[in-house]
Amino acid sequence: MEIEQEYLTFILNGEEYGVDILCVQEIRVWSSVTELPNKPDYIKGVINLRGTIIPIVDLRQRFGQEALVYNEKTVTIILRNQAADKPMVVGIVVDAVSEVYKFGAKSIRKPPEFGNKIDRCFLAGLALVEEKLIILLNSRTLLDQSELYQVEDKAMQRNG
Repeated sequence: MEIEQEYLTFILNGEEYGVDILCVQEIRVWSSVTELPNKPDYIKGVINLRGTIIPIVDLRQRFGQEALVYNEKTVTIILRNQAADKPMVVGIVVDAVSEVYKFGAKSIRKPPEFGNKIDRCFLAGLALVEEKLIILLNSRTLLDQSELYQVEDKAMQRNG
C-alpha cells in the first residue's frame, strides 16, 4: 500500500503551492508585526506567539515576486520543523489558503531542471490535481535558516 502524505495548499501570485501539513502549526489572519532594523525586504518582522518570537517571511518576496498589499484574505501560516536538534518556527505570508490534498509518492513528479522563479532548493516536486499543477515545497529547506534567509547573495548574483 502506498503511503500518502497530506499537504496544505495555498495561493501565491495565482499559483498553488503545497507544504507538508505536519509542519503546519497554525493558520492566522494577517496581523501587524514588530519591524526589525536592517533586514531584507522579505522579512516583514517578528510576532510574539504565546511567548515565542517568530520571524514573518513574505513568501512572494522571498521567491523574488512582487509584494502584495495585505488585506483580510492575507494569511500567515506558522510552520514548525520536526528536527529536534535545530528547532525552527517561522511564519510565511501567503495570498490565501486553499485546500488539503493527499499525495502518494507516485503522484509527485520531479521539478524540471530549467529556469524556475523559485530557488530549486525549495522545490520538492509537482503534483497534478484535476489538470492543475501544485508546486510542492520542501519543508526541510523552507525551515532551514541558512536557506530561507540567504536570498541577498543569490539576488545580487542574478542581477550582477
